[in-house]
Amino acid sequence: MSTLHSKKAEEFLRNPEKVTRHDQTFWSVRAKRDGLAYELEEWEQLREAASQIKKHTVTHLAQYLEEFERNATKNGAIVHWAKDADEYNAIVMDIMRQHGVKKVVKGKSMLTEECHLNENLIKNGIDVVETDLGERILQLMQLPPSHIIMPAIHITREQVKENFAEKEILQKQGDKAAASMKNTGSTATREDLEAQADPTYLTRCARYHLRDNFMTAECGMTGANFGVASTGEIVVCTNEGNADMSTSVPKLHIASIGLEKVIPNYEAVGVFQRLLARHGTGQATTVYTSHYRKPRPGGELHIILVDNGRSDILANKEHWQTLKCMRCGACMNTCPVYRRSMGYSYTYFIPGPIGINLGMLKDKDKNYHNCSACSLCLSCENVCPVKVDLGTQIYKWRQELDDIGHADPMKKAMSQGMRILFEHPKLYTSALRLAPLANYIPSFLTNIKLNEWCKHHAMPQFAPKSFHQLWSSGKVKKK
Repeated sequence: MSTLHSKKAEEFLRNPEKVTRHDQTFWSVRAKRDGLAYELEEWEQLREAASQIKKHTVTHLAQYLEEFERNATKNGAIVHWAKDADEYNAIVMDIMRQHGVKKVVKGKSMLTEECHLNENLIKNGIDVVETDLGERILQLMQLPPSHIIMPAIHITREQVKENFAEKEILQKQGDKAAASMKNTGSTATREDLEAQADPTYLTRCARYHLRDNFMTAECGMTGANFGVASTGEIVVCTNEGNADMSTSVPKLHIASIGLEKVIPNYEAVGVFQRLLARHGTGQATTVYTSHYRKPRPGGELHIILVDNGRSDILANKEHWQTLKCMRCGACMNTCPVYRRSMGYSYTYFIPGPIGINLGMLKDKDKNYHNCSACSLCLSCENVCPVKVDLGTQIYKWRQELDDIGHADPMKKAMSQGMRILFEHPKLYTSALRLAPLANYIPSFLTNIKLNEWCKHHAMPQFAPKSFHQLWSSGKVKKK
């Protein structure tokens, strides 16, 4: 009964230390989220308000998108509409050709990952530099993100040091980084800092490396956490200030925003801002919350509103509420399966509970394997800031697997067998009485490759008497 997800997770699970670190890291973020939640008496009211705002906006999307475009245009921005990834990439390339762009600095954006923008730009001869530190580390390692908020959290500092050395970042920036640390009181030599893979030193090397790219890029790109319809501006939340650097040095700013990111007004921003960082990283707020309304003097601001299947999701009666998601990552931080299998085990570029649902909405045949990566504990639903019924939706997808030809044959046979058993009480009772005999089957007959259960579990031991038998005999107290 192995699925593609479980097979891909096996390699990760071979390193217990890495699994434990990954699990504890994300659980600590979940714990921080809970601590901050308890500080606010109005926490559940905030979640309900966010859910209702998203529900209202998504179900009146055309109205708010038109309002956003109208106000953004009044502000001097140039608004584009892209129906799919191909059209989006074509629009970006057209803008860059018009401005002679050779290098672009980018803030973190899952939408550009979704549309494979980087590959398209590189193919067309444009140097793409990710400016979020985690994304830059992964870009240099040629790896995709494994989490939507903390993309490189699974990478160790030793790996970062080796990667920076291979890309000659340490050689070019090491002296400046070590000197700046001495100015703040550090007595360690550059050699010691590199030998220790000192996180502060590595971060300063990356800072100087990125600063050179900020100063030489002709275009800056960002995503957007929110698009405010009443003002026509976008809001970008970061902890590193890289979005501000990407948009304040180059004169050309291209912002990419999914249709579902538009919200009505500043009052709505206030609600979501109080929830986003608390759920995503366990902070009261992000370090930077940047509002972009107009192009910088002498520059241009292009905003691209991207559909790429979102209209189809909205038309899906069972799963349209997925559009309420604001990409905070809280469902991943709490998910016991994600924490113990990592993002690369999933076939969709967004992992975890929300990724399972988005992947199925995007391509059922490619991503159906992920449906097994859920224990249906519904912890994701309990923490979601906008109350998306994530686990319930995964359960619904599972019910559809047989109809789309992807039900697991073994699980299907077991389900049919259990149905026969439960529909025939005498057969069920007899099976209960005979079940303890299975305890005496030698392990060499059960602990075999065909028995998937025994890969990571001991065979269960049946009680000498079932609950039904104890109840009938009067040994269970009845109230």
